[in-house]
Amino acid sequence: MKSNINDEPSLEKIDDFNDKEPKEKRNIVKLVVIFCLVVGAVLAYMRSTSTYSDYVGTENNPGITTIKK
Repeated sequence: MKSNINDEPSLEKIDDFNDKEPKEKRNIVKLVVIFCLVVGAVLAYMRSTSTYSDYVGTENNPGITTIKK
């Protein structure tokens, strides 16, 4: 059996080690993070400004009033 220990890359051979990552990979990571933050901000804004009515009733049958007397 042949050992695969010598075939494995060392840390110095990996592109992302010691600030040697390609500039385009760094830019892609930044774009993905910014995209996720923008999507999260839009969803948070939509959720905070959405109003919904839980009123159940019609003009003929007014339904339940939730105002305390």
